[in-house]
Amino acid sequence: MRRVRRWAGPAISVAVLAIVVWRLGTGPFLAGLEAIDGRTLLAAAAIFFVATVCGAWRWTVVARGLGVRLSLPTAVAAYYRAVFLNLVLPGGVAGDVHRGVSHGREVRDVGRGLRAVVWERGAGQVVQVVLTISVLLVLPSPVHSAMPFVAVAAVVVGVVLVGLAKMGGERSRWKRLRNGVVADLRNGVLRRSALPTVVLTSVLVTLGHAATFLVAARSVGVDAPVSRLLPLSLLAVLAMVLPSIAGWGPREGATAWIFAAAGLSADRGAATAVAYGILVLAACLPGAVVLVAGSLPHRRVSRAPVTRVAFRREEAADA
Repeated sequence: MRRVRRWAGPAISVAVLAIVVWRLGTGPFLAGLEAIDGRTLLAAAAIFFVATVCGAWRWTVVARGLGVRLSLPTAVAAYYRAVFLNLVLPGGVAGDVHRGVSHGREVRDVGRGLRAVVWERGAGQVVQVVLTISVLLVLPSPVHSAMPFVAVAAVVVGVVLVGLAKMGGERSRWKRLRNGVVADLRNGVLRRSALPTVVLTSVLVTLGHAATFLVAARSVGVDAPVSRLLPLSLLAVLAMVLPSIAGWGPREGATAWIFAAAGLSADRGAATAVAYGILVLAACLPGAVVLVAGSLPHRRVSRAPVTRVAFRREEAADA
């Protein structure tokens, strides 16, 4: 079963890509590649930097609440490295696991380091879903008519999760797990000094991905107004959380379907997804530099401790 779960995501991604190529041909992929120029790369890099800093800031806030130290410059470098690994390795989460383990080893508490990453990413995903549903309720999109039902379903799921969190016997493992989760959420995400920052940074990260998607759409010639493209971009970004191969697969299939349903042609949708993938990969290349720099052996200069006798000899020599 482990092997099935490990290979299911990549297999589905390959199948989706094969279907897109079979239905649309290679033209959208070539169009997305040819649309990239220096101006779009610079815009994507700037947007990606802001989104990365916001994500790293969110991580430091959550980690601080869990009692582990993490400076913002260190978090930004680790976040760049994590996004790069997420994009180039199957599954899309290897980079986050790496930064959680690395940070945990630095603070000598791997479990707490991993939990900080889990709650930081989880909080971001929740805010992303809420923001996406809110925008889709207001602006027209192919799924606009279904959004009231989706909103109600999301509320029901939230109520059920809260109800499950309150269940469990006094001596059960479930209660111990529940108490640990509740404590982490209360201290890391929901505390008064952290929640506004977590929400703000998560909104900015989501809007940053959507803005990069808009840059990609404009680069391939999509001239629809922003009010029409924003819901589509949020839907496409939400589809990117699915398992993929270096980010490819579900993104192209979902974007092609979304654009076709919105009357903007599946070809333009696939080309936009390809351009977006290239822009994000180029923007996260500093993460490769961080990865290589971290793998290089660091030369440490050891200095003999200055003893009290040696210190007195130095004083006598100076006298």
